[in-house]
Amino acid sequence: MFEIKNIFEFLKTNTSPIGLDVSSSAVKMLQLQSRSEKMAVIAADEVQLSSEVCDDEHSARDATVAAIKEILAKGRFQKREVVSCLPSSKLIIKSLRLDVFEDQEIEKALKTGTIDRIGLKADTHEIRFFSAGSIKQGEEVKNEIILFAIEKEALKNHIEMLEEAGLTSVAIDTVPCALFRSLQRSLRRVADQEKANVFVEVGSSYTTMIIGKAGEIIFAKQIDIASEQINKQVSSRLGIGIDDAIHLRSKLRSETESQEIEPATRQIVIDSMYSVIDELAREISLCFRYYSVTFRGQRPNQVVFAGGEAYEQTLINALKRHLGIDIEVTEPLRGFDLSGVDFPADKRAMLCEWAVATGLCLKGMGINERAVNHERN
Repeated sequence: MFEIKNIFEFLKTNTSPIGLDVSSSAVKMLQLQSRSEKMAVIAADEVQLSSEVCDDEHSARDATVAAIKEILAKGRFQKREVVSCLPSSKLIIKSLRLDVFEDQEIEKALKTGTIDRIGLKADTHEIRFFSAGSIKQGEEVKNEIILFAIEKEALKNHIEMLEEAGLTSVAIDTVPCALFRSLQRSLRRVADQEKANVFVEVGSSYTTMIIGKAGEIIFAKQIDIASEQINKQVSSRLGIGIDDAIHLRSKLRSETESQEIEPATRQIVIDSMYSVIDELAREISLCFRYYSVTFRGQRPNQVVFAGGEAYEQTLINALKRHLGIDIEVTEPLRGFDLSGVDFPADKRAMLCEWAVATGLCLKGMGINERAVNHERN
């Protein structure tokens, strides 16, 4: 009987909900399946969104719904349950210092004036928080709180968008939590998991920066400098459209296609990128300083990068020089069985742009929830 039970356990599969990662430039959908201790990607697809629709909120919503329906129509995804991220443009992240430490006391403090002082209202905003740890402020010990908030109307619109696309929402996450869940899992050694780790995703509209330690998020910030700003700078300097700037940058990353670009044009693109990278590096340095001062920790000596911009070697090398720090590009699907999906050959080795979608799938499977398992209303 024992042997038969073990056979059934071995055969049992756990299929994740769809992990839906929507940005201003693309819709990504991913689905995972586990059997025994092995994990496989059973479906993955992506639709690029035109820059023309992203400037208008209603057009962007329509384009997103159309992209989701287009992917679902191919029939690769099992079920229609989804775990999605709140739109980064609507998400509010604040770090607060409170005198209370118990969850009920924190909730009471937030409801009795704390959130009002930072421009939030309990009746108009959905608010979640978790504790980042105890810190010293002078002679006092304070509780560092990371607070996530979104207007209830924006949350309602997000859920309605999912339903219009034919999906059923089973959970909603934030980019920082999904990113942390994914990248924390990819750390190879226990020693790496226990030390302070810095994770950065240069996304479409925002760069997300997280610092975690011992499986817990202790710092999270969204920086409004990302690939959109780089593309706009290239577009402006060369006098071309945004989509043309995106295509030109893509050609520069290709060893063969880059040879077709004139040296003068190549230099303008690189110079345009540097002006944005300088600003991004300053913001990341300020985050390092905040961490070092707040948590009395040493400045991290390595950053793990995710997102489509992690393929941009010019950006990675420039940030290395500016920050004086090692940068590792993540492989969120390393060790997963990819035989059932058709990722682009030029990106198959890393797939760093799938980190958020991977984290959403893992949330749906209840895997690696330690980082956010104490999140409270």
